[in-house]
Parts: sequence; C-alpha cells; structure tokens
Amino acid sequence: MSEQTKSGFSRYQIFIIALLATLQFTVVLDFMVLSPLGAILLNELSITTAQFGLVVSAYAFSAGAAGLLAAGFADEFDRKKLLLFFYTGFVVGTFLCGIAPDYNFLLMARIVTGIFGGVIGSISYAIITDIFPMQYRGRVMGFVQLAFALSQVIGIPLSLYLAAQYNWHAPFLLIVGASILIGIIIFLYLRPITGHLKYRSEKNAFRHLGAIFSTPQYLRGFAATTLLATGGFMLMPFGSAFGVHNLGISMKQLPFLYMVTGVCMLAFSPMIGYLSDKIGKFQMFIIGSVITSIMTLIYCNLGVTPLWIILILNVLLFVGITGRMISASALMTAVPEPQDRGAFMGVNSSVQQIAGGIASLIAGFIVSETSTGYIEHYPLLGNVVVAAVVLTVFLMYNIHKYVTAKLKKEAAAAEAIISA
Repeated sequence: MSEQTKSGFSRYQIFIIALLATLQFTVVLDFMVLSPLGAILLNELSITTAQFGLVVSAYAFSAGAAGLLAAGFADEFDRKKLLLFFYTGFVVGTFLCGIAPDYNFLLMARIVTGIFGGVIGSISYAIITDIFPMQYRGRVMGFVQLAFALSQVIGIPLSLYLAAQYNWHAPFLLIVGASILIGIIIFLYLRPITGHLKYRSEKNAFRHLGAIFSTPQYLRGFAATTLLATGGFMLMPFGSAFGVHNLGISMKQLPFLYMVTGVCMLAFSPMIGYLSDKIGKFQMFIIGSVITSIMTLIYCNLGVTPLWIILILNVLLFVGITGRMISASALMTAVPEPQDRGAFMGVNSSVQQIAGGIASLIAGFIVSETSTGYIEHYPLLGNVVVAAVVLTVFLMYNIHKYVTAKLKKEAAAAEAIISA
C-alpha cells in the first residue's frame, strides 16, 4: 500500500477510488433514473405529480430512517462487512422495482431500496475519510462524484433506451445485473477496514448516537446538509417533464441532453475536486453556489427553447451543483472525530435523505401538471431553490471556520510531538 504512483496515491488507493465511484454509479443511477422516467411513469401508472413526488420521497424518507438507526452501530464493525450487507439489500430492493406491477408495489419497492441504498453513501464517505488525508479528499470526492456524470453519460441514456424498447422496468433490472458484479468484486478484493475500531466508544449504540446529536459542531453540519439537500432535490423530480412539456424537448432528445451533460461533467468533476484542494473547499463552494443560483433563475423561467441553448444552460447548472456537492462533501469529512466518523456520516446521510425527501414532496405540491402535460409554477420552485442555496452559504461558512481551526490545532499538536 506504500507503493505510490505519480498521482500521489498508492495502487490500492486508486482501486478504492475506482470501486467507490463504480458502486456509487449504481446507487446514483437507481435514484436518478426516476426523474427521466417521470414523463413515462406519470402516463403509464396514471398518477399525479404529487403521487410521483411521493415515490421519489419514499426512497429518501426510508433511507433517512435507516441511516439514523444504523448510525449508532456504524463505528462498531468492519466497514467492508457493513458495506456488503447494505449493498446486498440495495440489490434486492432494486430487483423489486424491476418487477413492480403497479404504483403501490413500486412505492413499497422504493422504500425497501431506500432502507439499504441510503446508507451506502455514508459508509463510502467514512471509508474515504479513513483511507485518504484531508489534503487529497477534494480530488477523491471529485473522482467518486464521477458516478453522477457516468449515470448521465451511460446510465440514463441506456435506461431510457431500454425503457422505450421494452418497458420502464428494464433500467432497474440493468442496475441489478451491474450491482451483482460489483458486489462480487467488493467481497473478493476490498480489504477489511478496521482502523477506526481502535477508537471504539465504550458507549452503547444509542448513547453513541445521543452523543452525536449533542455535539454543537455536528449539529451545525447537519443543518448545512439539510439546506444543501433542499436545493439539490427540488429540481430533480420534475426535470424531464419540465424539459419535454415546457422547453419543447422531445422524448428522443432527452437521452441526448443527459448524455452531453454527463460527458461535460466527466471533465469538470475531477477539475472541481482538484480546485477544491487547490483554492480551498469553501471558496469552491461559493463559486458553485453563485453559478447554481444564476443558472437556476434562468433555466426555471424558460419557455420553448432551442436544444443547443438548453444544453449549454444545463451543463452550467450541473457545474454549479457539482461544485457545491464535491466541495461540501470534502469539507464535511473533516468535521467528525475519528471515533465518530461512521456515526456522523450515517446521521449526515440520513439528514440529507430526509431533507431531500421533504424537498421532493414540497416540489410535488408547488408544481402542477395541466391536461396537456405543461408543468406550472416552475419559476416559483426555482426561487425557493435559490433561497436555500444562499442560506446554505452562511451555514457552510461556520463549518469552514470550525474545520480550519481544528486542522490548525491538529497540525500544531503534531509539530509539538515531533519537536519533543
């Protein structure tokens, strides 16, 4: 593991980055594929925008509840075993989505998928924090966040193609097949991750969880995550329906839009991660927030628009969103103490999922669909998103100050030990 490449990472660390990025790809695709399938599901299942918002929210709410329940135990086990357990449950839940015959079954299947899938992200972030030092985490997050871009370049276009050729169940079954292969690789090649166990708390799981919620700096982190998720999740559920019925994009053009955006993000995500380490994670967060706010206000107020303009605006919007996501995730990894990493990441993931679920549900009530499919009140939704983005900047500033002071203190302590 000490053998370093020119990138500064060992070969095994590169394997970890690739594995986590691929694993996140399946989890992200499972969640994101619902949005482009929205235009199909609203018609196929004869459901309202509010019902569709509930399908999206069901995953988030169940993921949030599961994350809270698992958080107290997250630092008590080998992270590899924990990852395998929850990833297996995720595969089962996704398979149920792939055979869902109606709306109620699909709703149940999304709950099952959320219970397991929603915890995987927090375990992945805990693994990153265990294995990589702070000065490299921006780059690591940048590569892991490629999962979002890959889901748009490969996953969503392929999923929409399969949905058009067969039915809307096909994308979920595709994810199941890919996930089984990844699960086998994790089982065979991921080494046990047990370094955090030497910091194991003497408290039981519930007391450990209580200690997490009674730590002021952790609570500030959860508050920032709440607003961060609100801004991100509100636009997602009805993005495809808005594009088709309001902007004039055809169903055949929709996969192309996602693919072009994803290809661009394959280049931008590592660059954003590098800049997060180079200029500062909070500084990158501010840049991402400004871009997100401007693009949201423009995008949500569009009418029928030429595809090339929509492509440019959509890419810029995702640059802003990704800039916020990568920099905030990297900054947040420095908040917890070593003995609290798994629990903090678990609760933070739960907060994110629950806030995202509430945001999706609210979005379903803010917007409405006319008899022609036109999505009304989308500009109002954009205004709410921008307000959340602005408020998040102030909360992230407090996190930035705390992390900066903490890292200086740790560096001074290390220097004192060396001097002695």
